[in-house]
Amino acid sequence: MDRNIRGVDDVLRLLDGLFAPEADRWTSGGASWWDGFYADRSKPVPFFVPKPDENLDSLLDRGLIGPGRALDLGCGPGRNAIHLASRGFEVDAVDLSPAAIDWAESRAAEAGVTVRFRCGDAFDLLSAHDRRYDLIYDSGCFHHLPPHRRISYRALLERVLAPGGYLALTCFAAGAMGSELSDADFYTRSGLQGGLAYTPESLRWIFSDLTEIELRRMRDEAPDSPLFGEPFLWTALFRRKATEPSTVSVTP
Repeated sequence: MDRNIRGVDDVLRLLDGLFAPEADRWTSGGASWWDGFYADRSKPVPFFVPKPDENLDSLLDRGLIGPGRALDLGCGPGRNAIHLASRGFEVDAVDLSPAAIDWAESRAAEAGVTVRFRCGDAFDLLSAHDRRYDLIYDSGCFHHLPPHRRISYRALLERVLAPGGYLALTCFAAGAMGSELSDADFYTRSGLQGGLAYTPESLRWIFSDLTEIELRRMRDEAPDSPLFGEPFLWTALFRRKATEPSTVSVTP
């Protein structure tokens, strides 16, 4: 009998296999799936619009976050990364899809801003990363991860979020969008059912080692608004303590 599990990485990869082929949407093999998704730029996909999230703009306008180093996880066509750069941030942005990165680079050039775009799986790209970020921005990446990959996500935060830094997150809201299955049921059904829906309580529990600054529904923005807003999403801002011991002992 083959015995292939030796550490946490092996367990995570084994669990990834239960979600094939959906696993390609968050692992390094997902480039072709996402390239197909981004192939037609005229599709009426809400987040194809060249507008920043209304919550991101609000956080900036209210001074809750300010210029520094920022990382945009799952940046897509770059709308939030470009907005952060326009507001004085030094921005790194990561996405699996070469097509998305190409589109984002074109948009950044048109906007006259500098963003360092990187193509690949954020968990792999940043596994030995020595940069720390004052802000990690995630607009729609977290809710497409299966439950076991929260371990990888939190380990990523532990590595690259600077002490005193912020995590700003948007994700599906329970009762409005996404699946409300229990974690166990995702494994028995072997699928993400379109994405995971979260309650405020579940988000607070998952990120309980961070300080909650704000958690609310995203505002609904009209089509002619300069901002993107859909009320089926939660928006949250969490802050890492300025000084703290390491809280995540695994490095998936």
